[in-house]
Amino acid sequence: DGPLYDQVHQSPADLFSKQRESAKIECSHSIPGYNTILWYKQDGQRKLILLGYMLATSKYPELVVNITLDGDANQGGTSTLTIKQTTPNSSAVYFCAASYTVDQISLSALQKPPPRDAVGVLTPASKSLCN
Repeated sequence: DGPLYDQVHQSPADLFSKQRESAKIECSHSIPGYNTILWYKQDGQRKLILLGYMLATSKYPELVVNITLDGDANQGGTSTLTIKQTTPNSSAVYFCAASYTVDQISLSALQKPPPRDAVGVLTPASKSLCN
Protein backbone atom coordinates (compact mmCIF):
# COMPACT_ATOMS: atom_id res chain seq x y z
CA ASP A 1 0.00 0.00 0.00
CA GLY A 2 2.50 2.65 1.07
CA PRO A 3 1.79 6.24 2.09
CA LEU A 4 -1.49 7.74 0.92
CA TYR A 5 0.21 10.39 -1.23
CA ASP A 6 1.77 7.57 -3.29
CA GLN A 7 -1.73 6.35 -4.11
CA VAL A 8 -2.82 9.58 -5.85
CA HIS A 9 -1.72 9.99 -9.47
CA GLN A 10 -1.97 13.07 -11.68
CA SER A 11 -1.11 13.23 -15.37
CA PRO A 12 0.42 14.63 -17.41
CA ALA A 13 3.28 15.87 -15.25
CA ASP A 14 3.80 18.82 -17.62
CA LEU A 15 1.34 20.33 -20.05
CA PHE A 16 1.83 23.00 -22.70
CA SER A 17 -1.02 24.59 -24.62
CA LYS A 18 -1.59 27.41 -27.06
CA GLN A 19 -3.83 30.27 -25.97
CA ARG A 20 -7.57 29.73 -26.40
CA GLU A 21 -7.16 25.95 -26.60
CA SER A 22 -8.50 23.52 -24.01
CA ALA A 23 -6.19 21.63 -21.67
CA LYS A 24 -6.95 18.44 -19.71
CA ILE A 25 -5.39 17.04 -16.54
CA GLU A 26 -6.39 13.68 -15.05
CA CYS A 27 -6.30 12.49 -11.46
CA SER A 28 -6.91 9.03 -10.05
CA HIS A 29 -6.35 7.29 -6.73
CA SER A 30 -6.34 3.79 -5.27
CA ILE A 31 -7.38 4.60 -1.69
CA PRO A 32 -10.29 2.49 -0.37
CA GLY A 33 -13.20 4.56 0.93
CA TYR A 34 -12.04 7.83 -0.63
CA ASN A 35 -14.69 9.30 -2.93
CA THR A 36 -13.70 12.95 -3.40
CA ILE A 37 -11.16 14.62 -5.69
CA LEU A 38 -10.39 18.30 -5.06
CA TRP A 39 -8.69 20.43 -7.71
CA TYR A 40 -6.43 23.38 -6.86
CA LYS A 41 -4.44 25.93 -8.83
CA GLN A 42 -1.30 27.52 -7.38
CA ASP A 43 -0.73 30.88 -9.02
CA GLY A 44 2.49 32.87 -9.35
CA GLN A 45 1.97 34.37 -5.89
CA ARG A 46 1.90 30.80 -4.48
CA LYS A 47 -1.74 31.07 -3.39
CA LEU A 48 -3.81 27.89 -3.57
CA ILE A 49 -7.14 28.48 -5.31
CA LEU A 50 -9.88 25.85 -5.13
CA LEU A 51 -11.13 25.21 -8.67
CA GLY A 52 -13.78 22.70 -7.66
CA TYR A 53 -14.24 19.12 -6.56
CA MET A 54 -15.93 15.89 -7.48
CA LEU A 55 -17.86 13.78 -4.99
CA ALA A 56 -18.11 10.30 -6.57
CA THR A 57 -19.55 11.22 -10.00
CA SER A 58 -21.12 14.56 -8.98
CA LYS A 59 -19.32 17.71 -10.13
CA TYR A 60 -18.93 20.91 -8.10
CA PRO A 61 -16.83 23.44 -10.04
CA GLU A 62 -16.36 26.90 -8.59
CA LEU A 63 -18.61 29.31 -10.47
CA VAL A 64 -15.98 31.93 -11.33
CA VAL A 65 -13.56 29.49 -12.95
CA ASN A 66 -13.41 28.61 -16.66
CA ILE A 67 -13.18 24.83 -16.13
CA THR A 68 -15.22 21.66 -16.34
CA LEU A 69 -14.95 18.55 -14.19
CA ASP A 70 -15.79 15.06 -15.38
CA GLY A 71 -15.28 11.45 -14.40
CA ASP A 72 -15.38 9.47 -11.20
CA ALA A 73 -13.69 10.34 -7.89
CA ASN A 74 -14.14 6.88 -6.36
CA GLN A 75 -11.25 4.46 -5.88
CA GLY A 76 -10.01 3.35 -9.31
CA GLY A 77 -11.91 6.10 -11.15
CA THR A 78 -10.44 9.06 -12.99
CA SER A 79 -11.39 12.70 -12.50
CA THR A 80 -10.62 15.07 -15.36
CA LEU A 81 -10.09 18.82 -15.03
CA THR A 82 -10.54 20.65 -18.34
CA ILE A 83 -9.53 24.28 -18.73
CA LYS A 84 -11.95 25.43 -21.42
CA GLN A 85 -9.84 28.17 -23.00
CA THR A 86 -6.30 28.72 -21.84
CA THR A 87 -5.02 32.24 -21.29
CA PRO A 88 -1.70 33.57 -19.94
CA ASN A 89 -3.44 33.47 -16.54
CA SER A 90 -3.83 29.68 -16.92
CA SER A 91 -0.09 29.21 -16.47
CA ALA A 92 0.18 27.73 -12.98
CA VAL A 93 0.77 24.57 -10.99
CA TYR A 94 -2.35 22.40 -10.73
CA PHE A 95 -2.94 19.93 -7.89
CA CYS A 96 -5.47 17.24 -7.24
CA ALA A 97 -6.12 15.80 -3.80
CA ALA A 98 -8.10 12.74 -2.77
CA SER A 99 -10.34 12.80 0.29
CA TYR A 100 -13.29 11.05 1.83
CA THR A 101 -16.65 12.52 2.73
CA VAL A 102 -18.58 11.74 5.88
CA ASP A 103 -22.34 11.78 5.47
CA GLN A 104 -23.95 14.58 7.41
CA ILE A 105 -26.27 13.42 10.16
CA SER A 106 -28.89 15.74 11.56
CA LEU A 107 -29.42 15.37 15.28
CA SER A 108 -32.59 16.31 17.10
CA ALA A 109 -32.38 18.32 20.29
CA LEU A 110 -32.55 16.05 23.31
CA GLN A 111 -33.35 18.78 25.82
CA LYS A 112 -36.98 19.16 26.82
CA PRO A 113 -38.46 22.57 26.07
CA PRO A 114 -39.39 24.63 29.15
CA PRO A 115 -43.06 24.64 30.20
CA ARG A 116 -45.11 27.37 28.49
CA ASP A 117 -45.82 29.20 31.74
CA ALA A 118 -42.19 29.29 32.86
CA VAL A 119 -40.82 32.77 33.50
CA GLY A 120 -37.18 33.64 34.03
CA VAL A 121 -36.34 36.18 36.74
CA LEU A 122 -33.31 38.43 36.32
CA THR A 123 -31.65 39.92 39.36
CA PRO A 124 -30.20 43.45 39.12
CA ALA A 125 -26.44 43.75 38.80
CA SER A 126 -24.55 44.86 41.89
CA LYS A 127 -22.66 47.53 39.91
CA SER A 128 -24.01 49.74 37.18
CA LEU A 129 -22.09 49.98 33.93
CA CYS A 130 -23.67 53.33 33.02
CA ASN A 131 -22.48 56.65 34.46
